[in-house]
Amino acid sequence: MTRIENGTGDGGDDRAPDSGRAGSRRPEQRKREALARLRRDVDTWVATADRSGTPCMVPLSYWWDGASVWLCTRETNPTGRNLIASGRARLAFGHPRDVVLVVGDARAVHRERLPQAVGDAFAARVGWDPREDHPSYVFFRVTPRVLQAWGTVAELPTRTLMRDGVWLL
Repeated sequence: MTRIENGTGDGGDDRAPDSGRAGSRRPEQRKREALARLRRDVDTWVATADRSGTPCMVPLSYWWDGASVWLCTRETNPTGRNLIASGRARLAFGHPRDVVLVVGDARAVHRERLPQAVGDAFAARVGWDPREDHPSYVFFRVTPRVLQAWGTVAELPTRTLMRDGVWLL
């Protein structure tokens, strides 16, 4: 059996927790675990599309404030332009066998209007302060409208935990 290195040098396994389980978790447990992931992780995949529908997907660091995901990227790159134009984002957290997907409304917040506490918390969390970088960096507040979480096929029927910005449980 081949072990998957986790990059820490300890020879640990890099697979998602419980990635081999065949059963399913109750939606309440998946909600708790999804919220824990949002608090714990630092990076997410951000999917957007331009006006013609051309997709763009990039990894970005983020900070979760308990209600919204805060991202930062240049307003001049495709992701920034797409978020400004559409006001929508799709975010993917975790592993394919323990995934959290968020579809949310994205609102640009330029550094002059960014609350100091948000900028400070973002910088502390991700280890980089975009306010001290190039002026084209803009923050985006992504407010979840839909949140889905699942890890197995058995969890697919109840994967939607939030709809229209309201928790279903």
